[in-house]
Amino acid sequence: MDAIRQRMADGRLSPGDRLPSIRRFAATMGVSPSTVVEAYDRLAAEGVIRSRPGSGFYVSGALPPLALAEVEPRRDRAIDPFWVSRQSLDADAEMLKPGCGWLPADWMPNAALRRAIRRLAHADDAVLADYGSTRGSLALRRLLARQFAEEGIAAGADQILLTGSGTQAIDLICRFLLRPGDTVLIDDPCYFNFQALLRAHQVRIVGVPYTRNGPDTALFAKALAEHRPRLYITNAALHNPTGATMSPQTAHRLLKAAAAHDITIVEDDIFAGFEPDPSPRLAALDGLSQVIRIGSFSKTLSASVRCGYLAARPDWVEALVDLQVATNFGGPSPVAAELVLATLGDAGYRKHLEGLRRRLARARRETADRLAALGLHPWLMPRGGFYLWCSLPDGRDAADAARAALDERVVLAPGNVFSVSQSAAGYLRFNVAQMSDPRVFEVLKRAIAAAEG
Repeated sequence: MDAIRQRMADGRLSPGDRLPSIRRFAATMGVSPSTVVEAYDRLAAEGVIRSRPGSGFYVSGALPPLALAEVEPRRDRAIDPFWVSRQSLDADAEMLKPGCGWLPADWMPNAALRRAIRRLAHADDAVLADYGSTRGSLALRRLLARQFAEEGIAAGADQILLTGSGTQAIDLICRFLLRPGDTVLIDDPCYFNFQALLRAHQVRIVGVPYTRNGPDTALFAKALAEHRPRLYITNAALHNPTGATMSPQTAHRLLKAAAAHDITIVEDDIFAGFEPDPSPRLAALDGLSQVIRIGSFSKTLSASVRCGYLAARPDWVEALVDLQVATNFGGPSPVAAELVLATLGDAGYRKHLEGLRRRLARARRETADRLAALGLHPWLMPRGGFYLWCSLPDGRDAADAARAALDERVVLAPGNVFSVSQSAAGYLRFNVAQMSDPRVFEVLKRAIAAAEG
């Protein structure tokens, strides 16, 4: 394949030229004809060459030139809830991403994933080729049901729906429960993609200030009475972006207020695996009556193997199954579900999580110390996870710092992308697992100096 590409690059092969016959090229390269067949087939699959039955292989027509403007992230766009996602997801390997929301690839359980992939090669043809069932893998749903039981949630496999991701789970819930113009409560600050998704559903978003013990319950009750929302979406454990944990008292008051106003709560539990000890769960306290639990495996297992889930009342799950069929024609990929199931059941996965929690605890302490030297201080020290929500010195603007850092190929997460009320201009969210390169702190120092006070 490389030899053919080189001949095209130096002009020995031009668009429309016939490639050497399989036997002649095999003799030239000193390989078997079957190796040349494989190489030609792969190049044809990539569109580099094309086959003419009975005639041979030919170089394809000239490809359009690479347009960098089409592949590089737009750096001049407004800093909004999409900004950090687009900068992080489209960044090349050389870009540093202390503002992104995932662990580095080499922190993930890749050995367990590789073992699962090798086992998957021997799976039934149906797993490799068929659509997913409407609710997703029964074996994986049963495993999740056992995990829920350990938390005190009595939910059978029929109350669990596997989805393409945690984001898709929320999207299905929004399609099911919301109509344009409805009101939804979210934390202020909160995970910025909650805002982005809700805007796509054309609903009104109202923020509730978040405290070190969870949402401000007095203001939560006031918002319920004033705005009559249909939904409240939150992280219960290791809140994003603050890292705070909801207290039992706050959880009890939230559920009492929600019951009085007949509002549904969506509890995003994606960071549960990072907690040293379980904290109160709204879904457990409520028994999945007015609370819908969602989650995924992207933070602890793999963001590449897309699979999420939701757990809810049986009648709601039944309606959500129909919605998933309408929008996705079945549950998540059986390949993805089998990989998740095999990795979760791998003997090394639990040890991986334990080691990961210890590694993150060290990274949080070390990062907090290095940030303090720059005048950045955590709002609180989280019990677990990889986020630090830090205030900037002297009232400096985080958006200005993020723009300055981006010019030096470092992606930061400015506070107002998380804030409905735009009241977090003086904050940055840091991912401690993405800050091992000393250049992060060098660029950050210059970016803070460049930010306006």
